[in-house]
Amino acid sequence: MKIIDTESTRRALPFERLIPALREMFVAGCEVPLRHTHSLQAGADDPPRTVLVMPAWQRDRYLGIKTVTIFPDNAQRGLPGLFSTYVLYDASTGEPLAQIDGNEITSRRTAAASALAASYLAPAGARSLLVVGCGRVGSLVPEAYRAVLPIERVVVWDRDESAAKALAARLCAQNIEAAVAPDLAKAVNDVDVVSCATLATQPLVQGAWLRPRSHLDLIGSFTPQMREADDACFAGARLFVDTQEALHKSGELLGPMSRGVFAAADVAGELADLAAGRIQERAESDGRTVFKAVGTALEDLAAAVLVYEASDPH
Repeated sequence: MKIIDTESTRRALPFERLIPALREMFVAGCEVPLRHTHSLQAGADDPPRTVLVMPAWQRDRYLGIKTVTIFPDNAQRGLPGLFSTYVLYDASTGEPLAQIDGNEITSRRTAAASALAASYLAPAGARSLLVVGCGRVGSLVPEAYRAVLPIERVVVWDRDESAAKALAARLCAQNIEAAVAPDLAKAVNDVDVVSCATLATQPLVQGAWLRPRSHLDLIGSFTPQMREADDACFAGARLFVDTQEALHKSGELLGPMSRGVFAAADVAGELADLAAGRIQERAESDGRTVFKAVGTALEDLAAAVLVYEASDPH
């Protein structure tokens, strides 16, 4: 079994290759059971800690299993809030082929899926992007979006201003116009696309701040307790999800649905529908679009196959 390290995983997943690979996997499809989610909280006063187990496979091709640990209180220790490992197998024999850096797979496929959705849903010619949350995933969003949209200006915001300043500096060093947003409400109202990648449990973005024809991308809320956007963000918007699992996992959707803001039947489609051309992408007459992702093991498998095949000389 190969051990593929962080740097090798990163090199194998440039967004110019990864985004088309995700599109192809969404069209082809694979077996994706519901993820296993387990809380590691022993008591009500313990910090929230979660482990996810996410399998996916294509018959007689590849089988992959990702294990993810989510410890939001790690920020106080100077550590990332999320760690993951990925093991890829031969689906016809069960032979383990590779252990791959799951953090790189997760962060890069997450940003790539967000960009893939935006390629269908963002306003035509979208040139400005606000990134809310400058952690591992958020820091990759500008690069991913620039692979599919003519983004010229990036604004970044984070509760930790030093993280926002660091990301803006990295983007400027790549000759990308970038700045820290001093005021989140004003920044939201000043861009074509808003992408949120946080571990927030209370809404950060308000619908009243958004432009009427903007695209809102919500990455962070993958448990019922998490939210990044208020109810007004969804009112009158055309809503898409990465998979139906989002409707059962994300507080972003469960909360507004419980209050009658929208119903599950109001969801316009899934990312696979957009990729396969089964539903209409953004039309000129559309107002706001919203994309809510919780992540799917299909994306992990697509990325892991890219990494493994790049490492295999045959």
